[in-house]
Amino acid sequence: MISTNNEWDTLKSIFVGSAWGANKPQGCHFEKTGPYPNAVTEQADIDLNNFVDVLKHEGVKVYRPIQNNFVPNGMYNYCPRDRLLIAGETIVDPAMMYPCRDMEWKTLANVTAGKHVKHMPRDEGMTLDAANVCRLGDTWLYLESESGNHAAYEWLCEQFPNINIELVNFYQGVHIDSTIVPLREGVVMVNAERVMPEHLPKALQDWEIIWIWNVVPQDFYEYPWASKWIAMNTLSIDPETVIVDTAQTEIITTLEKRGFTVVPHTLRHSRTLGGGFHCVTLDLKRG
Repeated sequence: MISTNNEWDTLKSIFVGSAWGANKPQGCHFEKTGPYPNAVTEQADIDLNNFVDVLKHEGVKVYRPIQNNFVPNGMYNYCPRDRLLIAGETIVDPAMMYPCRDMEWKTLANVTAGKHVKHMPRDEGMTLDAANVCRLGDTWLYLESESGNHAAYEWLCEQFPNINIELVNFYQGVHIDSTIVPLREGVVMVNAERVMPEHLPKALQDWEIIWIWNVVPQDFYEYPWASKWIAMNTLSIDPETVIVDTAQTEIITTLEKRGFTVVPHTLRHSRTLGGGFHCVTLDLKRG
């Protein structure tokens, strides 16, 4: 069963990605194309497997990609958060920034089969990575950026008239989840380098804001597919428990002072492959 509409209710089941077969395909604006070295993908998968153990220890049911459905000239299955948007019991299949990532759908078949899916039209000028959306219950934040355009925003508004979708455009990178990170209802981490107080989304005006001014940058292989701010990319297990990168001691201390239980973990290639704890997961059921 799929049922989730925010980023913090108690996590029941989740999909965790894989670095297996990670590749820089042609036609996706990579300067250098071809597979990532085995050393990178093997280390990344070791960290993901350990992450799965952490989640299972917390009582979360975990699903993984169907590897025999992987298409060799695709990109990867590392960041399922980018690929699908969950709205309650409905799955949105967006028209992604890189069409070569459409094929990742096949490796998610074990969780999408038989579900209600809204397919965003292709070839109609819409662009959306699901990670451009931050879900706050009956309100969403939609980051208008290179990976989420206005046409896709208008389509979502038409498809989900009962959800208030607030358009924000304070950051012209790609995804929202290293900029606005809700931890529980009423408490949110905000990237102070990207968001000025006067540009804070209306939906967060009455929330407690934890301003993050800096993070500890992680190393990467050849090219950073994510900025240092991927360190803000956390995952809430429930309203009191959050998984945070081990190196971010300042964030960990800040959250613990606010009563959160922090579970530290490491994804060594989060910058190389472009995904922290939120990116490499897809909530299936919370509540």
